[in-house]
Amino acid sequence: MTLPVLSGLAEIAPNYDGFILDLWGVIHDGRTAYPGVIDALEHLGALGKPVVMLSNAPRRAWSLVHQMAAIGIPRGLYGGVMSSGEAVHRELARRSDPWFAELGRRCYHLGAESDLNLFEGLDLELVSAVAEAEFVVNSGPDHLAASVEEYQPVLERMAARHLPMICANPDIIVIHQGRAQICAGALAHFYETLGGQVRSRGKPDPAIYADCLELLRLTDRRRVLAVGDGLATDVTGAFRAGIDCLFCTGGIHAAEIGATYGVRPDAARVAAVIARHQAPTPVAAIGGFVW
Repeated sequence: MTLPVLSGLAEIAPNYDGFILDLWGVIHDGRTAYPGVIDALEHLGALGKPVVMLSNAPRRAWSLVHQMAAIGIPRGLYGGVMSSGEAVHRELARRSDPWFAELGRRCYHLGAESDLNLFEGLDLELVSAVAEAEFVVNSGPDHLAASVEEYQPVLERMAARHLPMICANPDIIVIHQGRAQICAGALAHFYETLGGQVRSRGKPDPAIYADCLELLRLTDRRRVLAVGDGLATDVTGAFRAGIDCLFCTGGIHAAEIGATYGVRPDAARVAAVIARHQAPTPVAAIGGFVW
């Protein structure tokens, strides 16, 4: 069966009662909202369709609200916000998962200073040296041009001490203003090759979709549509959670597909890339989050 390729959300929105939207690569590029996003959100609002934003950003949900406001996305156009950083914060606070319960309190943060809100209100001691840590929270590189090789020495020191690592952003790469940038997931993957123990929170873990359904106040997963640009995270995560996914081709896989954000992609090329990544089949593809 040929994968349906949509010209706009208007073709599929009536089939669903609520929407879970990825941020980076669907709604914005890290600095600017994509063309057509505001209009599409306004149309969903006019139809009474609740919207939740779901991001693998390693920061608290409230900080993403501030970021969206700064790039011109009004707060009234969406409902709840869930992030991998928020999910990590919740787990470190409640320690209901046995793996998290055993972590201890002395934490080494591998990441940018801008991600420190992840630790606010937690009963933790942030240490400055790997030798003092009981576990690691990895929120990703602290600059745009980072490489995995640059972090290899510190990751090797962590592995030598068998420190468990929490990955607060499972993404491998993200497109930042048109350029690929590695994320915490790339560092976590390398750490695993060193024998390191890693736990992630965020897409594609289906557990985070349960949080989104709670925010949407919907229980029937068949009536919810996720929209995302990552085959390994958004499409796979929604599939594992039993939720339909609309694949946005103008994000992380745009160059591979030969697509431009907001432009209707070639169906055969989209299908070939999905097959190459051995990803689940989405319900349809779309060039961008446009009405």
